[in-house]
Amino acid sequence: MEDLQVRLINDPRKFAVYTRKSKFTGKGESIDNQFETCKEYIKYHYPDTKDEDILEFLDEGYSGGNTNRPHFRELMNSIKKNEIKAVVVYRLDRISRNVADFAKMYQEFALMNVAFISTSERYDTSTSMGRAMLNIATVFAQLERETTAERIRDNMHELAKTGRWLGGTTPTGYKSQEVTYDKGDGKTRKLHKLATVPEEAELVRMIFRLFLEMDSLTKVETYLLQHHITTKNDKDYTRFSIKNILQNPVYMRADADAWDYFEELGIELYAEQADFNGKNGVIAYNKTNQKASKAHEIRDVEEWIIAVGKHHGLISGADWIKTQQLLANNASKSYRKPRSNVALLSGLLFCGKCGGFMRPKLTSRKNAAGERIYTYMCETKEKSRRKNCDMKTINGNTLDKAIIEEIKKLSANSSDFIQGLERTKLEIQTHGQEIDRQLEGLRKTLGDNQKEITSLVNVMARSEGTAAYDHILNQINELDAKSKKAEQRIEELVSLSKKDAYSDEEFDMLRQMLQSFGDTVDNMSVEQKRAALRVFIERVEWDGQDMHVYLFGSREVEVDLSGVKGDKDEEPSDTADSSDSMWVEGGEPLRGG
Repeated sequence: MEDLQVRLINDPRKFAVYTRKSKFTGKGESIDNQFETCKEYIKYHYPDTKDEDILEFLDEGYSGGNTNRPHFRELMNSIKKNEIKAVVVYRLDRISRNVADFAKMYQEFALMNVAFISTSERYDTSTSMGRAMLNIATVFAQLERETTAERIRDNMHELAKTGRWLGGTTPTGYKSQEVTYDKGDGKTRKLHKLATVPEEAELVRMIFRLFLEMDSLTKVETYLLQHHITTKNDKDYTRFSIKNILQNPVYMRADADAWDYFEELGIELYAEQADFNGKNGVIAYNKTNQKASKAHEIRDVEEWIIAVGKHHGLISGADWIKTQQLLANNASKSYRKPRSNVALLSGLLFCGKCGGFMRPKLTSRKNAAGERIYTYMCETKEKSRRKNCDMKTINGNTLDKAIIEEIKKLSANSSDFIQGLERTKLEIQTHGQEIDRQLEGLRKTLGDNQKEITSLVNVMARSEGTAAYDHILNQINELDAKSKKAEQRIEELVSLSKKDAYSDEEFDMLRQMLQSFGDTVDNMSVEQKRAALRVFIERVEWDGQDMHVYLFGSREVEVDLSGVKGDKDEEPSDTADSSDSMWVEGGEPLRGG
């Protein structure tokens, strides 16, 4: 017997048998048969193993296409807690239908010194032969991925030569337009290009002009907020959305400066230098790394494939390059000290007038206790320089202390709060299974859509000028739209499933934390106090007169908070004004006192 097998025998941790069956297909071995087969394997090879040393993790009605399965996650948590010495499955596809995904999963097993055993395929990583077989499977999976990636890149090269728009959401300033052309063989072909939307194009030019003048994303954001300039989806511009526009090469005119810039970076250029005539815009292919159920990531510039598009560029090469240099310089010095390193409610406190976050801001003054005074100021008020919101700031020192004192009182009589949490927990558990089913379906849809889009891109490269080309492009656009809706719904469901959802262990811990809060909070660090408040408080709202504190799972908690100063000036006075009242509430407002 090999050394690793001896190690497995002497390892005090437990065996984990993972079983899965999709009850929607009716295919595959039954759950019971899978478990019994795995159990017999363990007993045969490790005869001293007792029944209580074999744990079963069962997922029924879940696909093996991804890892979004409740008992699979439970298994991985047990592995992270160092409770498992080997994972045993009836067949590899029971734990994962994707060998490449399993290779990544197995890396986690290896980090925790956990063996993997598939009884049917005889993958047993406690033996040298089992490890060799698994490595061979992993190598072929990697080869398949690389071959697919090369094929996609080759097709992108062919598409890049045409400078066409491949579909998807068009950038601000443009719309998709179908055009026909003759390739020289007497046949008429169709493709889509970006056509300028004049009013949007002028907005893009203004954003570039403002940034080049101000050298600040924050200042551009403030200007747009003050002038009520919104996106084409009628949303307020944020620094993130502004930066996305400024970094998009689609607005860059293909001129001599652009050619020199891309040449210097060593980016693949699918155009001749003469094509960079200063009129058309640039198209960047292979710009994003698109993954199912995840936000698209921007690839490194060196991985882009640059071509000259059929559309008109909006920004000169020199101005676009200067913009990138300013952004890079700003990023290198973007670290700033926190406005307040003692504020407790950042991220929990909202403005009751505009709904924006209220952020802590240090002042230059000190209170009677010698502490630097900090206020909570509405983010929208600050960004718009009071034009879009004029909510009064509030003294953070006294507010945070008042909140701590009221949670202390709550901890002395925690029954109402705990009962509210228990009700919430039962409601979440009732709906949790249905949410999991919906998430499973949506994630599968995203994965299938991405595979189909990739396949259609491959076909598109070979169908230029045929009747099928327009149909393929429409399919890509439809799939892209469906994927965005699915991603939005996933975010909603994930948020819903996390809200107030506690495991039995977490719930017991919460009860203990609340009951001991009053005795321990004064000895906590600032970070510990912040974390503790986020356990009990869901949201705090300041309406300029009253404070509304919403507790997790609570409906009728009445708390008296007084002595916190709200002030319309930038810096409040040192003393608290007892005329201002505050409440803690869970549903309908309940005035304290």
